[in-house]
Amino acid sequence: MSVTVNAISRADIVSNLYGILDQQKNSLLDLIWEQHHFHEKRRWSALDMIGVIDIENLNEVDKVNLWNAGRAELTTKPGADRLAGLADHECHRWQDRNPMVAKVMQACGTWSRYWNEEESFHEMTLNHLSSLLGLEPVTDETLIEFRKIFPHDDMLRTLVLLAISEITATVNYSWCASVAQDIGLRKLFKQIAADESQHMTYFISFAKALVDSKEYSPKGAFAVAHLFLREGGELYGSNRQQVEQRDSHVNWWDALKYEMVIPDNIERKQGLIFSALRQITGIQVKSATEVEEKWLELVGC
Repeated sequence: MSVTVNAISRADIVSNLYGILDQQKNSLLDLIWEQHHFHEKRRWSALDMIGVIDIENLNEVDKVNLWNAGRAELTTKPGADRLAGLADHECHRWQDRNPMVAKVMQACGTWSRYWNEEESFHEMTLNHLSSLLGLEPVTDETLIEFRKIFPHDDMLRTLVLLAISEITATVNYSWCASVAQDIGLRKLFKQIAADESQHMTYFISFAKALVDSKEYSPKGAFAVAHLFLREGGELYGSNRQQVEQRDSHVNWWDALKYEMVIPDNIERKQGLIFSALRQITGIQVKSATEVEEKWLELVGC
């Protein structure tokens, strides 16, 4: 018996997810198969990566970058757990009102398991390397503190926040790779940066699908972008003058110790955020001021 699968290109999933589902030419399982197929192609081995790193000869810059990155990655599991729960809730909320939006939510929640798995490779590889180097250990209390799950929010706002978080991670890891002297460590940082870039692409895809559905206003995307881009905003991480004290969750960009080596690379991060906004909403902006102005316009101010 021959089995026919309606193939979906990854480019279409990224650029036209809502259209694919709305045209009803492909089932959710067709879409999920493509997600799984791409995930399998990109998998890598933490043991193999660690095995080619010359641990005895890493310099202080590399050690600090490893330690910071390992702590940062402890906060990714709560983000994935939050996304899975929110997607399930929103899927059922939209099922009668707009079945296509419900399908987008289900596709997003299903994909979150791949995101969660890939982030676990980052977390364990980086923190195990820190342990092998004898760096300051992560205490059980710190791990539990960093596992606090973010509060639920509107799904579009959540997806844009996660996309911007992945933008920040992509730029930071790319910089870590550029300064790494050890070939094996450079390869590891490049691989993680590539993973984070793919995660960013998927978050943008799901966010765009929500805006394409006409059920979500672009103002949600611009509200979150403004939160990051405004003067003293979240994008400046622990370098900003006032870091919010939260009891609900830990933002990894607040927990990094920037005074050692990692630069802000603000312009690069801003450029990627502007690009994400254009892809999600179709609205082009070129500065933090334009983001604020567009956000105020969209909310009617």
